[in-house]
Amino acid sequence: MTDRRVISSGSAWEERGGYSRAVVVGGHVYVAGTAPIMPGDADPPTGAYDQARVCLEIIERALAEAGCSLDDVVRTRIYVTHASLIDEVGRAHGEAFAQARPATTGIVTALLDPRWLVEIEAEAVILDA
Repeated sequence: MTDRRVISSGSAWEERGGYSRAVVVGGHVYVAGTAPIMPGDADPPTGAYDQARVCLEIIERALAEAGCSLDDVVRTRIYVTHASLIDEVGRAHGEAFAQARPATTGIVTALLDPRWLVEIEAEAVILDA
């Protein structure tokens, strides 16, 4: 049986929804959809680029706890509330993943909190696991 480890960011959403920020199974790391959730439920930044940077910082922390980095990411999914936001979000994504260049999908959809413009999920592979 493969070991399974869960990683929590401590977000109240995790407790309410019964999920983890990330799950590590073998050499694979699955990071949940990550919104720009601020400490104390403060308002997130207003721009899509800045919100994407918050999402990516949360993802980066989860990956570090799993024993890897943004460079180990092989797949991302980007959810935006309007197609016009993809350039701003893509710029933040491109800065974060300049080395990894993961396979990526962009989706336009509504998000759970009306303050959120973007949510990002990621999958990584730890090659030496």
